[in-house]
Order: sequence, then C-alpha cells, then structure tokens
Amino acid sequence: MTDHGAEAAGLDPPVARVLPRRHVVAVALGNALEFYDFITYAFFAAQIGRTFFPSDRPGISLLASLATFGAGFLTRPLGAWVIGRMGDRRGRKPAMLLSFALIGIAVIGLPLTPSYAAIGLWAPALVVGFRLLQGFALGGEVGPSTAFLMEAAPPMRRGLYISMQAMSADAAVLMAGLVGVLLAHWLSPAALDAWGWRLALGLGAVIVPFGWFMRRNLVETLDAATATRPAAPPSEPWMPSYRRVALLGLAMLAAATTTNYVLDYMTTYANATLGMPERLALGATVMVGLCGLVCDPLSGWLSDRIGRKPVMVVPWVVLLLVIFPAFWLLGRERSGVALFGITAVLAIASTLSTGTVLVAVTESLPAHVRSGGLGMIYAVAISVFGGSTQFVVAWLTQLTGNPLAPAWYMIGAVVVGLVAITQVPETAPVKRARLAPMAEAGTLSTSS
Repeated sequence: MTDHGAEAAGLDPPVARVLPRRHVVAVALGNALEFYDFITYAFFAAQIGRTFFPSDRPGISLLASLATFGAGFLTRPLGAWVIGRMGDRRGRKPAMLLSFALIGIAVIGLPLTPSYAAIGLWAPALVVGFRLLQGFALGGEVGPSTAFLMEAAPPMRRGLYISMQAMSADAAVLMAGLVGVLLAHWLSPAALDAWGWRLALGLGAVIVPFGWFMRRNLVETLDAATATRPAAPPSEPWMPSYRRVALLGLAMLAAATTTNYVLDYMTTYANATLGMPERLALGATVMVGLCGLVCDPLSGWLSDRIGRKPVMVVPWVVLLLVIFPAFWLLGRERSGVALFGITAVLAIASTLSTGTVLVAVTESLPAHVRSGGLGMIYAVAISVFGGSTQFVVAWLTQLTGNPLAPAWYMIGAVVVGLVAITQVPETAPVKRARLAPMAEAGTLSTSS
C-alpha cells in the first residue's frame, strides 16, 4: 500500500491487477440485483400496496407501498459502516460475500410473504423487515464492490471498469422493464394483483445462488499491508482529513441519485399522473435501460480519455436545459412517441454524467478508507434522496395537482450537482500529472 502522501499525490501502485471478465460480472451482479428489485417494486407499487396495505383510497395504498420501499434506505448507512469497514479491514471479498447473502435473503423473502388478507398485520411487518434487511445489505455492497473494480482495473481504464456498476444496473432496469411489459401484456389486472408481481420479483431471486458462488472465486484486491493496518480512530477517515471529499461527493451523488430515480419513476408517473395505459407506460423503463446500456460504458470510456469533469459537466448542462420543456411536452402530448422520445433524451443526458460521478468519488479516497468511505457517502445520498424521491415526487404531484412537479425536483438536483463539480479537481490518471500540485495543496485528493 502506498502511504497517505503518495496517495494524495495520486501515485499508482507498482502493479496493476487485471481480472478475468467473469470476476467483473460477479461483482456487478450485486448492483444488478439491487436495481432489478428496485425497478420491479416500482413497477408493481400499486399492486404491492393493495396486497399489503389495503385502503379504500388507492392513493393511500400507493403512498404506503412507496414509503415502505423507502424504509429500506434508512438502514443503508448502518450497512455501509459495518460492511464497508469490514471491506477496509478484512478485505473486499468477505464483505461482498456477506452483503450478497443478506441481499438474497431479502429478495427471496418478499415475494413469498402472504398477503394482508391472509395473515393480517404480520404481512406489512414482514415486508418492512425484509426492506430493512435489504437496505442494510445494499448499504454495504457498493463500497467494497466499487473499490474492488477500481483496484482490479489498469489505471488508464478505471472509468470503464467502474462503469460496469452502472451498466449492470441499467441491464437490470432493462430486464425488469421487459418482464413488466410482458406480464402486463399476458396477465389480466386481477392476475397481476394476485400473483403476477410475485413472479416478477421471484425471477430476480433466481440469480442469488449463482452470484454468491461466483463471488466465492474472486481474488482479493486489498493489499496485505492495507488489510493489516491498525484501525484508525472513528474521526480520522472523515474529520478533518476527508470532510471535503465527503461533502462534495455527497452533493454529486445526491444529484446523480435524484435524476436517476426520477427517471426510474417515469412508468408510475406516466400511468398514475398522466393516465397513460399501463402497458404503454412500462415501456419508459425499457427505454431508460436501453439508453443506460449504451451510455454507461461510453461515459466511462470517455472519462478515461478526456477526464472526469468534462464528462460530468456537459451532459448535466444539457439536461438542465431540457428537463422543463421535456416534462411540459409529455404532459401535453401524453402519447407513446412523446413518452419514449422524451425518456430517451433525459436518460442519455443523465446517464452520461452520473456514471462518471461514481468514478470521481471513488478515486478521491485512499485504499484504507475507500470501501467504508465510499459506502457511507453513497448510502447517505441514496438514503436521503433515493429513498425519498419517488415518495416526494408523488406527494408533490398530489399536493399541487401540477404534473410538472418532477421537473422542478430534478432541476434542483442538477443545479446542486453542477455547483459541486465546479469545486472538485480532476481525478482521471490521464490528466493527473499536471494536477499533482493541486492534490498536494490539500484539495480533494486523487488516490491510487
């Protein structure tokens, strides 16, 4: 392990590890499972609400369902602290095995839970319990897995490797969208309410045993010197050494999270707010997934060649300019062409930037706090903004009666992200040589 001064200067370790492709897939599966479950839950939020939170008012059931989904985000910071710190002390591999096993328990448990009509209050209690467990596990998943990908990558390809996290998420979004579209096409509304949503969630559980066994064959990327380093005092990783990293990283990831989750809400928005047919609305998420599959690796590849900041700034500026006109046009037209075209434009602009945000924050942390540090920053951003976005957007829309509420929420997030990006230095190795004096001066550090 390089010492702290070397890391702050952005020096690379003497040996770069290059792992088999199957190992990268094994790491990305955890992120894919998270987003498949997330999108599927969002697709069938109304059905899940009626199953576990019955009410005479459909809007109340939907809000209760979304609030329960958001409850899982409350335990993410705890999971990031416990499992993320484990990744910094004992290694990335054991941390990833633990998080994936816990994710599997929660993902399998939810579709097997009986309805409120069958077991009464035990039904929503079990649902909340599974969401809390899954949130804990997912909070501990991102830090070790992203650190692993960075440490496995050749220095000049870190952006591409880390983009596999985002790409796996969008592959899961696409898969969830296709499953939702097919089930909505084949099944009646009554069948979707009774068991269709359970089938959709259960399909995600199929990959749990395969993913866990694939992870058992991973090699450790954490240096022995780092793994055996005495634990730092609780205040050392953040106060004051990494306070700036944490705050700026939090602002950027919060903006990225909000824009992504608003896009993931497009299906519910098109159906519940704009009154578009469910089968048509489900296609919006398929479009988000398709755009992400193309733009995520492109974003990582570009950031390795021209730097992180241009790839973060330019797409978000474009996004800022088109958000309001896009939602206004969609509310006016309410057609499939408008829905798919507008979703594609927003998804491309958002995805090109947000994938690189994770790369920049990961590179800003040295190895001995990378897993726990990144996990905490990401978990707080996800917990505060990801967990609340769908609920807040639905609530604001109902409160104001204005279908443009998601646009204003998204605009605010992008502005915060752009302001934060202006305050961070470049972390890409391709530009690091001329930025080393900035790192030594004590700004946001670049690390190996």
